Amino acid sequence: MTKVFKRFYLMLILLFLYLPIAVLIFQSFNAGVSRAKWEGFSLRWYVELFRDPAIKKALWVTVSIAALASFFATILGTLAAIGINAMKKGSQGTMMTITSIPMTMPDIVTGISLMLLFIFTKVDRGYFTMLLAHITFNTPYVLLSVLPKLREMSRYTYEAALDLGATPGYALRHVLIPAVRPGIITGALLSFTLSLDDFTVSYFTTSPLVQNLSTLIYSEARKGIKPTMNALSALMFVTLLVLLLAINYRSIKTNSNK
Repeated sequence: MTKVFKRFYLMLILLFLYLPIAVLIFQSFNAGVSRAKWEGFSLRWYVELFRDPAIKKALWVTVSIAALASFFATILGTLAAIGINAMKKGSQGTMMTITSIPMTMPDIVTGISLMLLFIFTKVDRGYFTMLLAHITFNTPYVLLSVLPKLREMSRYTYEAALDLGATPGYALRHVLIPAVRPGIITGALLSFTLSLDDFTVSYFTTSPLVQNLSTLIYSEARKGIKPTMNALSALMFVTLLVLLLAINYRSIKTNSNK
């Protein structure tokens, strides 16, 4: 009886979470404008979606920001993980606490803090400031993806490579990086995913002239939900779902190979 109740409870939670999304995706194929009446299956709103210059611009901003932010965050997070792993245990604990603070803070606190920083330093908010903000909140996630892989390998492997004549740069490229590559890839995919659908931090660190898809959807929703927004939201959901499945698949595959 308890097992049946647990399954029923789980189904209710999943239904509550995903039924609105399913309705949104279903409505994105509605040929009519009204959401209260089904007027036939159509790809009309998806066609109009890619004809909208504002959406094209927002899509370019979203993808380019996510790609650049994940690239730089992966480099910074990997180097930071290597540095922290080389510290003594006491220093490691301190650094991990400092690193975890941005992840535990609400996004609105991070967004407002960065906005005030840009205002104080008199940096005009736009594409560049949004990119810096995304790198900032993505880096800790990469660090936490790479650090466990570093702790799995023997700390003497790197020293052995140096003793055999390898330069620090060569040992980094051919010993450390290959050993932690699964963590690097997982961290990069995770940071790309987080950047794609970020709204709060982006909203506070950019200007109305530079919008990603999340801020564009928010601004359009204030005027009234258009059918093209249903199509856009559906595409974003499917893209993020695929990326998350890829991340989980990599994690499961990595753990099964241990």
